[in-house]
Amino acid sequence: MRRREVLPPCPECPPPAPEPAGTLARTAATGESMLPELVAWTSSFEPDRVLTRADLVGSAAHVTMLGRAGLVPAADAEALRRELLDLFARATAGTLELPAGEEDVHMAIETELTKKLGDVGKRVHTARSRNDQVALALRLHVRAELAGVLRELGPLLVDLATWAEEDSAILPAFTHRQRAQPVSAAFLICAWAQPIARAGDVARFALQRLDRCPLGSGACSGSSLAIDRQLVADLLGFSAPTENALDTTGDRDFELDFAWAGARVLLSLSRMAQDLVDFASREFGYVRLGGQISAGSSMMPQKKNPDVFELVRGKSPLGLANLVHLLTMVKALPAGYSRDLQDDRRATLETGPLVRGTLRAVRAAIQHVEFDDERCASGLADGSTQATDLAEALVKRGVPFRDAYKAVGALVRLAADRGVPLASLGAADAAAAHPLLDASCLAVLDPRRAVEAKASAGGTAPARVAEQIAGLRATAHDLAWAASEVPTLEALAAAIEKEPLS
Repeated sequence: MRRREVLPPCPECPPPAPEPAGTLARTAATGESMLPELVAWTSSFEPDRVLTRADLVGSAAHVTMLGRAGLVPAADAEALRRELLDLFARATAGTLELPAGEEDVHMAIETELTKKLGDVGKRVHTARSRNDQVALALRLHVRAELAGVLRELGPLLVDLATWAEEDSAILPAFTHRQRAQPVSAAFLICAWAQPIARAGDVARFALQRLDRCPLGSGACSGSSLAIDRQLVADLLGFSAPTENALDTTGDRDFELDFAWAGARVLLSLSRMAQDLVDFASREFGYVRLGGQISAGSSMMPQKKNPDVFELVRGKSPLGLANLVHLLTMVKALPAGYSRDLQDDRRATLETGPLVRGTLRAVRAAIQHVEFDDERCASGLADGSTQATDLAEALVKRGVPFRDAYKAVGALVRLAADRGVPLASLGAADAAAAHPLLDASCLAVLDPRRAVEAKASAGGTAPARVAEQIAGLRATAHDLAWAASEVPTLEALAAAIEKEPLS
């Protein structure tokens, strides 16, 4: 081996810690210890701390299966399970301190077991590899995180539905960020809520897709020991084991699904936030923000900033980055496990708190947002946003749409040339544009009437909006039910403790 040139030590840097003598993750194949600085660089111990409780529950299920299968004496399985569940209780209470020096918490837990139980502790890794062990801990973690996201999504949809039921403002909808047609505030709120509901559906799909237990896949090809993978799946609340061991150890599709669901939630919240940032400005003025959610400027006393919604908008790139990170990490990996997959931690472990925190912020903030009825109405006062309704009034009288469009277009130009609102034009002007245009047609220029007239499915009519609100409430119920079906780690631990070992 080429001699490594050693640079003088940095006087301001502490020396690297030596590798502990008993590190389990070191193989005896080389007969040498790994360079201490590379041990530190390759370690995932710190980010893996989040997975400690999931790993302990998974290990408790594993030793229960080993005892039932006769692969570990029942007394040893009982001792292992008792110690694992004690560690779980301490981890839940925040009092567990694992030995430093291991590559990850999985090996640190085994070190702790061996220190406490001696040779009995050495049996815990029977019929498993760190590859399937880590895959299990990650699935348990992601499953819990998805349930947490669903538990936050449902109440937000209910809050939006309630807001839609209570608000009566009429304002312009926008296309190309220009005034388009009149809509109710309730209809707009439902438009904000629909992509949030769809993001919830994506999260439910992600839950369904990870419903397979990876433990028992081993390093890449399963085990020659008579293990019972279905028992482990049952104990951990999965419907079945994964189908192919080689695929399982290198599979992170469940993380991709999770990151995609998280990105979808954040994107839907970001788009709603953008509307609220605009509408709260003096240029629009369609909504008012309460002082409880708005910060002032440090220099300009007249400012009242939409800080919360700007930050919601700013959080979405972080979720997108997590998704892109995972996609690019796996794009060229071969079948089976590669160490690259260790670097899934940041993206996967950050996604849940990021999404849940943003959902909570939005839910808290919208309680302090209200539409300004008068300012909203002023955006419709000239009647131009009802031009399509006027054309459709002609269509109802048998006029081809393009002819109706042309006639109303002439009226719009006439109003613009005179510098007056479209709604101020008289019957004579209307008749000059088209003989079938009369005063009854001009009545459709009333904004509220225009809103009420859109009775097609998905339209702005109150009955259609009521259907949309009911749909949001139904979706919220479904999301809450899906979340409730996910067992907590505490519930799993309690059930595993009662399982017979022989």
